[in-house]
Amino acid sequence: MTDYGRGTGREPWHPDDPLYGDPGWDGQQAAHGQGSYGGQRQQPQQPYYDGQQQQPPQQPYYDGQQPHQPPYDGRQHQQQPHQQQQPQQPGYPDQQQYNNAGWDTGQQQGAVPYDVNPADPYGGQQPGYGGESPDYYGTPEAYPPPQPPGQRHSAPDENAEWDGGPEAGAPEEHPFFTGADDRDDDGEQDDDPDENGRGRGGDRRGKTKKKKKSRTGCACLVLSLVMAGGVGGVAYFGYEFWQDRFGEPADFVGAGTGSVEITVPKGAGTGQIGSVLEKEGVVKSAGAFVSVAAGNPKAQGIQPGVYPLKKEMSAKAALEVMINPSNLNALIISEGWRNVKIYAEIDKRLKLKDGTTRDVARSESKNLGLPGWANDNTKIKDPLEGFLYPARYDVGRKSTPKSVLKEMVSRASGQYASQDLEAQANRLGLDSPLQLVTVASLVQAEGKTHDDFRKMAEVVYNRLKPDNDQTNQKLQFDSAFNYLRGQSNIKISESEINSNPDPYNTYFHKGLTPGPIGNPGSDAMAAALNPTKDGWLYFVATDGENKTEFAKTIAEFNKLKDKFNESQGIG
Repeated sequence: MTDYGRGTGREPWHPDDPLYGDPGWDGQQAAHGQGSYGGQRQQPQQPYYDGQQQQPPQQPYYDGQQPHQPPYDGRQHQQQPHQQQQPQQPGYPDQQQYNNAGWDTGQQQGAVPYDVNPADPYGGQQPGYGGESPDYYGTPEAYPPPQPPGQRHSAPDENAEWDGGPEAGAPEEHPFFTGADDRDDDGEQDDDPDENGRGRGGDRRGKTKKKKKSRTGCACLVLSLVMAGGVGGVAYFGYEFWQDRFGEPADFVGAGTGSVEITVPKGAGTGQIGSVLEKEGVVKSAGAFVSVAAGNPKAQGIQPGVYPLKKEMSAKAALEVMINPSNLNALIISEGWRNVKIYAEIDKRLKLKDGTTRDVARSESKNLGLPGWANDNTKIKDPLEGFLYPARYDVGRKSTPKSVLKEMVSRASGQYASQDLEAQANRLGLDSPLQLVTVASLVQAEGKTHDDFRKMAEVVYNRLKPDNDQTNQKLQFDSAFNYLRGQSNIKISESEINSNPDPYNTYFHKGLTPGPIGNPGSDAMAAALNPTKDGWLYFVATDGENKTEFAKTIAEFNKLKDKFNESQGIG
């Protein structure tokens, strides 16, 4: 067989080789004994017999250099222009012509005709077959013969150092791990000369370069840290997910330490309250508070306001404080309270000296936001009376007497403005909105129940009428006299009442008091705006406390008065 068309390799191309019969030039699989030149069966070569015992031709071997290839006729067969091509040799109908696209040896050769015996297609040019021919493949200018498609490789770089390559089993490694792309501090390649005097980067000039710095350890450390961080992150979020879904909420133990004030907004549920407590460091988690509150029905009654609590309390301890209204740090103003009582309560809540808030009210009354129609009478004892609206007010450590009073006045002014007291006062025959507030304060002070308020309001308006000849426009209210005395006494002598000329004494003076005698609530104000029209002119607390009865005539009034004296044991 011929070695024509073999590829380079360590072993000769033998029929027993697995690659023997690789697809030919036309991409078809060659069967055993069939040539790969045009898909036709090759005629077996007959050894040339020159009368001597011939030995079988030796197979070429690979010695690490350019492989020995069988020579042809030693001349380049180029097809000259307009030259008639030689007919194909018998048995090689598809044999490739050696034209300009053939093997270029770098020399221009003339066309040489095939003058050999057609029966011997190799023309006796094979080694050992009738003569020696020069080995043109051994010259530096020779080009390696074409290789079978399955063994083709790109031309090797003559300057590249062969390191065994993938075929030698050398693993391919990325420059990041091998340090092949390392640069020293001056930006040059850091190559270390090997034992042959050549740098690892393929420098054949024998230059000695600086030793490489390997990145392998650093890269492995970085990757290890990244992987450890990833695993740790997954574990952390997995634990948090498990805790949120299945674990018990985190909680502190004990009653806590220190002190802190928590403000619960209006309409807040246990979840929102728990979030506020967690944010301020009272409880360890909102979930713990919600879990405890779910098992206590009183938790639904937690009122908005300021609560004095401690840091790092258990959820149960915090809940116990908040469900007790007495622990609420708030100031609750009841309907009908006089200002003097409110001042004392503010001092108590803010832990101030008695009289501190009263002095602030007197000095700052014009700076607290009173409406323009207030204080229209110079005989008013307290300009803020009737304007400290009954409600609940949150009081904390940052609260001051002025801030609390200002909030109360603001609440009252807003309520009065929403009811358009100026127009209502004109409708009811009063001189000013302040008089309407004064009527409401009297109704609040004299009425014992909410059912009495409208009847009491009618009594006031009927006695203020100019045609009232029963009381001569005098209200004769004990509550007004008790106000000027700063007391609450139902047993007042007639001599004392009739002899005191104070402007707030309705037994002595006609008409309304100079200003309100307390702070009326919403029910009393509503009654003052919408009194009954039944003709009520008198009333008596027949039991001395809670039961109030009304009369239209003086005769009915005297019967009610006798009933009162009987209940009090007065003969």
